[in-house]
Amino acid sequence: MLAKTLTISPVRPPARMTGGDETHGRKRLPRHEREKLIVEEAIRFFAEVGFEGQTRALAERLGVTQPLLYRYFPDKSSLIDRVYHEVYLNRWNPAWGSLLTDRTRSLRERMTIFYHQFYSTYYTYEGVRIFLFAGLKGLDLNTRGMNEFLHRAVMPICAEIRHQAGLPSPAETPLLPAEIESFWTMHSRFFYRSVRQYVYGLPMMDDLDQVIESQVGDFADQAPEACRRLFQKN
Repeated sequence: MLAKTLTISPVRPPARMTGGDETHGRKRLPRHEREKLIVEEAIRFFAEVGFEGQTRALAERLGVTQPLLYRYFPDKSSLIDRVYHEVYLNRWNPAWGSLLTDRTRSLRERMTIFYHQFYSTYYTYEGVRIFLFAGLKGLDLNTRGMNEFLHRAVMPICAEIRHQAGLPSPAETPLLPAEIESFWTMHSRFFYRSVRQYVYGLPMMDDLDQVIESQVGDFADQAPEACRRLFQKN
């Protein structure tokens, strides 16, 4: 039984760009196709080696010249910014906003569905490693990403918890720091799980679906009462 639950992060060999530099006699690619391939390989590259990786090495992996790379992205910062948009902003599903505020469903059901989808979308090899490398490098990708998540998920969920608890909405009474921190504590369990998998390379001996059902479900069930207690203290 244990063998069925163990999953180890796959080793990802560098992918090379097809139809590389025209100077090498290869097929010309439409600009949008070449740009897409550059971004895809840049995501893999930075996830593997971090943001200390040089654009010259990236160009070699792509099979193009460095000057050609700069035709699409004038500097490394612009390429990193594009990677951020692809890995974090563009993966967000607009339907999640409606899901989280759909009061025809229980809060437990909404949050469970959201985390099943969010985890598989964001807590990937590239997403987790790029996020950590950006923090170590001192880039603002982490801050931007966390702020996006705060406004798109954390605050709406906290508002729904208020509603379940029969308490004033955040528009009437601003969220307490402890309310937000309570959510982050639950959320961090899933991020650390992905770190163990994609950074430490440890086998996952638990069933993700069961973990989400249990931890997210328990949080959703218990959060309204915990929120009421916070209000009584304040």
